Amino acid sequence: MAKKKETEPKGTDKKNEKINGEKTDNVEIEVEKEVSEAESLASQLKDVNDRLLRTLAEYDNFRKRSQKEKEAAYSDSKALVLAELLPVMDNFERAAENKNASPEDYMKGIDMIYNQFSEVFKKLGVESFGEKGDSFDPNLHNAVMHEDDENEKENVITDVFSKGYKLGDKILRPAMVTVSYTHLRAHE
Repeated sequence: MAKKKETEPKGTDKKNEKINGEKTDNVEIEVEKEVSEAESLASQLKDVNDRLLRTLAEYDNFRKRSQKEKEAAYSDSKALVLAELLPVMDNFERAAENKNASPEDYMKGIDMIYNQFSEVFKKLGVESFGEKGDSFDPNLHNAVMHEDDENEKENVITDVFSKGYKLGDKILRPAMVTVSYTHLRAHE
């Protein structure tokens, strides 16, 4: 007896293979695309992360460098001011050592040192203020005394204990002064 061959309808095997083959190929292509996109995104993330780390490192270096420059600028400016004052100090030392000078010569030396000091201040942009007869300004002057003087106008500086000094708009030291007021006006 001849064996019967089990057969399926014609074209069914090929059709299933083709359908299954196409489905398998499409899924594999989509999976490969997704893997490729994931690898691309991971690479981009790595690049962005690397740039961010470099930027943070550059910022940290900038911050440290700026701090060092700031400290150096402060130190350099102090050194420049002190270098300007050294010749004045030298002249004070010479005056102190010259014990045999006449009072006139000694006074002349003190005047020269004062003028030298004034020139250094002028060169550095330091100005003095607070003269007798000026109007009292609480932003510039420190009134340490009040004087009842009917001959002076109200709030006028009548005496200066120590001059004030400023550098540009910055007050280095307020002037210590006596200010006039009239007793009669104070009670009005």
